[in-house]
Amino acid sequence: MTAVDRLAGRERELAAIDDVLTGVRAGTGQAFALRGEPGAGKTALLLRAAERAAPARVLRATGAEPESQMAFAALHQLLRPVSGLVDALPEAQREAVRGALGLAAPTGGQDRFLVSAGVLSLLAEAAVPDGLVCIVDDFQWVDRASADALLFAARRLGADGVGLLFAARDTTETRHTLKDVPGLTVAGLEAADAALVLAARSAVPPVPDVAALVVAATGGNPLALRETAGLLTPEQLTGRAPLPDPLPVGDGIGAVFGEQIARLPEATRLVLLVAALEGLGDLRLVLRAAARLGAAAEALDAAEAAGLLDIEPTGIRFRHPLIRSAVHAGAGAADRRAVHRALAAESEEAGDTGRGARHRAEAALGPDEGIAAELADAAGLARARGGYADAARTLIRAADLTPDRRARSLRLKDAAVAAWLGGRPGQARSSLAAARETAGDGGPSAEIAQLSGRFELHSGDAAEALRTFLAAVEQASVQASEHTSGQTPEQTARARLSILADAAEAASYVGDTDAAVLIGRRAAELPEPGDPADAFLRDVLIGAGALQGGDSGGGAQRLRRALDAVPDDGFDAVLLLWAAAASLLGEGDVGARFGARAGRVARVSGMVGTLPVVLESTATAERMNSAFALSAALSEEGLALARETGITNSAAAHLANLAVCAAVRGDEADARAYAHEALAIAIPHRLGLRVGVASYALGLLDLGLGRFEQAHERLTALTTAGPGAGHPAAVWGSTADRVEAAVGAGDVDAARASVDFLERWSANATSPRARALLARCRALVADDGAAPELLRHSLDLLADDSGAAYDRARTALLLGERLRRERRVGEARPHLRHAAEAFGRLGAVPWERRALGELRAAGEAGDRAEPAALTTLTAQELRITRLVAEGLSNRDVAARLFLSTRTVEYHLYKVYPKLGVTSRTELARLLA
Repeated sequence: MTAVDRLAGRERELAAIDDVLTGVRAGTGQAFALRGEPGAGKTALLLRAAERAAPARVLRATGAEPESQMAFAALHQLLRPVSGLVDALPEAQREAVRGALGLAAPTGGQDRFLVSAGVLSLLAEAAVPDGLVCIVDDFQWVDRASADALLFAARRLGADGVGLLFAARDTTETRHTLKDVPGLTVAGLEAADAALVLAARSAVPPVPDVAALVVAATGGNPLALRETAGLLTPEQLTGRAPLPDPLPVGDGIGAVFGEQIARLPEATRLVLLVAALEGLGDLRLVLRAAARLGAAAEALDAAEAAGLLDIEPTGIRFRHPLIRSAVHAGAGAADRRAVHRALAAESEEAGDTGRGARHRAEAALGPDEGIAAELADAAGLARARGGYADAARTLIRAADLTPDRRARSLRLKDAAVAAWLGGRPGQARSSLAAARETAGDGGPSAEIAQLSGRFELHSGDAAEALRTFLAAVEQASVQASEHTSGQTPEQTARARLSILADAAEAASYVGDTDAAVLIGRRAAELPEPGDPADAFLRDVLIGAGALQGGDSGGGAQRLRRALDAVPDDGFDAVLLLWAAAASLLGEGDVGARFGARAGRVARVSGMVGTLPVVLESTATAERMNSAFALSAALSEEGLALARETGITNSAAAHLANLAVCAAVRGDEADARAYAHEALAIAIPHRLGLRVGVASYALGLLDLGLGRFEQAHERLTALTTAGPGAGHPAAVWGSTADRVEAAVGAGDVDAARASVDFLERWSANATSPRARALLARCRALVADDGAAPELLRHSLDLLADDSGAAYDRARTALLLGERLRRERRVGEARPHLRHAAEAFGRLGAVPWERRALGELRAAGEAGDRAEPAALTTLTAQELRITRLVAEGLSNRDVAARLFLSTRTVEYHLYKVYPKLGVTSRTELARLLA
């Protein structure tokens, strides 16, 4: 086959591939996808890319239908030549990749994104020194775990010199899977180019009329042109004999191969069927399985002579995927089952029990617990390696073959969990629904209900999730009383506590204080746990319920007991609850510290699947600590991960936080866009807290821009009307701004009511920032004589709080304004000057403008302060910079941010001159 034949009319595709190769040589990364119908020439384009890739290293893999449910099969094929570089990866990534590639026993339920991050790092290592081009053909048959890892890498290629080239059939599924990858559709050839291909493969040059008819009938598909040309006689090509009607093209391309296969000897057809169902191209396995069925190795000779496949010393490859399809379609069901049984026996003899189980499943005629159990074991191995989506599909097949109803329900439930962890929420929901239906009255109803609630809480209606959890608590209680759960009393109590914790989280999303009270009472009914973490959890639930039920003293005492019982260096799994407990006590600054710690712990663990939710608290914590740029950077990261993992409600939280950060900057367009996008998710999902934060962002925007009437209206609505109104956290968190807006709008009664609320809420708070906030709000409604002293007291309380720069500036501005109105301009100027400088460093533009205006009114011509150097960094640069300043190596930073080391180095190369530093020591000093 000539180059003209293979690549005629593909100038556009070749140019796009050359752009990728040029980028690789220049040290940049890019992914590109070719989509098209079978026979369009995608493989020929990939071969040309491999030929032109030098000096870059080339890695290749081809998806195989029989391996499409085997976790990391394609990744193993692609990365096997560079597996020796795995030792260069950060520890957590190294162990995850080794487990995924079968280089070591898996260490347990790996987070699928940890494997993906490791793959990205491995590709970057393999790209040294001349770049790397990865070519993946038949992507539609690549197993889910491999596809997830490669697409994760594709979205993060930066300065790594890595090119990913995919080729896939153009289907609805592949268009969705590859939606984030730039690409082209490889369509049929134009008439002139198609005629050239037809002429190159014909016995004699076709006359123009015949060529036009064949091109029209084939749609310009190169494979159809070549195969049809080989079947037409010279008389037909020259118009002396009529063309067949219809031509063997379009959907009939497979029929062309079917006719060729049908003419082969029976033994040859049998060996072809073995090869088609084996799918890996393992020649020795194919020949051994064929021998079991009575076919000799020589039977392959006829298929090779017919041009249907290529045989190498250790491998067998069909010349085109449609040949495999034609072999499969042309065989009877009984013959296919017999071949699967032979392949299962040979796979098991070779020690591959997982593949053997899959072949046995294909040969099964009905339910078979033995085969189902083998499939469940294979799914367990895939899950341990991080291949959750593939494990889910295997468990569904295992459930199909499970005769016992309860066991079938449990496997469907496990399939739902695996699908959820694999980023397939739709499949997870359908599997869980099937588990519930299968279980009936005697199944694990409470466990299934809890899972259903978790799925709903992360991506659905939070109020429905809460209802589901509360029902699950009752179901668990009934099962415990009737002894039908199969658990010990201690296990039953722990399970009920776990459901109550989920219910409490849902109640906090919704803002349902009645539910929180009920949850606290149910937790109090449980026996005192022996495990310290469980005891902490129970105390938090009881204390939160009591506090929100009106028992302020008892609730605060229980929460204090919980906080005091957990040492600073332990129980990282409950850091978010720790933060929530502190916030309930009115100590938002303490909660912020715990939230920030939770983010660091999640990064160290590498569990990306949980990171979007943890980053909600971390981003909020950094915002409360005046680090608005970092807060926004964390929310951008969390938003991207939430969208990748399908955690829709977490995306709403990050959008709402981005809206608040934009409001502080005075960026009205961004603030409104983020807030409205957050509300579009949060309102229908009844996420009261997210609605409250997004609405608060719009009120804060108005307040900063001096629109006091609008700010007063918006912030008051958080307490009185609309979706999400009355959410305790949103009402408390907006109180100081609500007081200021009410005073600015002239509604002093409303301001005093808000101050009274804050006094009640923070009655048990002991942190300096909580007391400073209360003093500031009291000052706004105090007599002129008392106000300055209250504001000075507030400033004194914040003097040693490094995270209170924004609150300190807000208080200094209010004090300066009050002193200037009292004509004490000499006293006012230092406070106004400090406020303007602080706001300028924080990038709080409208607040800086207001402070500068007051300063000029006090007789001083203030100039805008230079923004803090960190505000000049991009979000990615800022995330990297903060971790470097903590003392982490480039490799550890890469591991925690799911980047490659080279990408970290590239960003630091740009960061140093932006910040005016030349070393990591200077960088750490600057951030300190």
